[in-house]
Amino acid sequence: MLLVDINELANKDKLSYREMHMALQDLYKLDYNPVAIKFFFDQEEYDKFEVEKVPGPKMTYCQVALASRMDDYITKFNQEKLLCGNAKTVFGMRESSDEEVDGHVKYTNNWELAKECLNAKPMLPLGELKGIATAPLYKATFEPDVVFMITDTFQAYHILNDYIGATKKPTLNFTHTINSAVCGGTVGCYQKQTIEMKTMCAGSFTSGKTEKGEINIFVPGTHIGALSKQLIDRTAKYGGSSMVGPGGQQYPGVDVCKKCPMIKFKEFEK
Repeated sequence: MLLVDINELANKDKLSYREMHMALQDLYKLDYNPVAIKFFFDQEEYDKFEVEKVPGPKMTYCQVALASRMDDYITKFNQEKLLCGNAKTVFGMRESSDEEVDGHVKYTNNWELAKECLNAKPMLPLGELKGIATAPLYKATFEPDVVFMITDTFQAYHILNDYIGATKKPTLNFTHTINSAVCGGTVGCYQKQTIEMKTMCAGSFTSGKTEKGEINIFVPGTHIGALSKQLIDRTAKYGGSSMVGPGGQQYPGVDVCKKCPMIKFKEFEK
């Protein structure tokens, strides 16, 4: 049973963040909240922004986002509370260093290549970012720069296809980096203004509290409304969000007994 009124949402020209959140979570069957992320480049705006929780000790970016993804809190943090060195470099809070390169050699077994990989990551300009806020999308009191979701592979498949439908881009390209999956994915999505997909990196798998090898999806805040509307309109037209088989079923990726042709249901005859 769906928890949203698809026909009512389909008839709206503009959706609230709450309506987007409800549609994304219900129709894609997301396990976690979509997380709205805001970059602050103005110190006064960051200082005045009111939240529900802030990190006590230093935390990784993944851990702060988790408070919104799994625990419904609006949070914010700045460089003083950011534990992850890789994220500091990606967010432009420090310059890359030879010491940081040393930490990347395990991925490449080659120091020069490790340095090249480090410097190839998406990075914000040095010293410009003052802080970051995260919130469950339905509680966002700001226009998100990026909406971050952790999904399984079939949920990601449906989101990417709906993004193509929403933006009219026939193909999508993604960038893999050897780590910095969540921080780098957020910045890459923000800078390129297109959807990004990344596997978990070593850090995001452990400190991000993921346990099932999920996928990281990043949607530009400017596109989250169009993505949600595409999902809603398509579901209203076909009767369900699944694209598998004939489509139009309510569970994305619905698959009974691995597509066995012997497993079929028919209408009940009274």
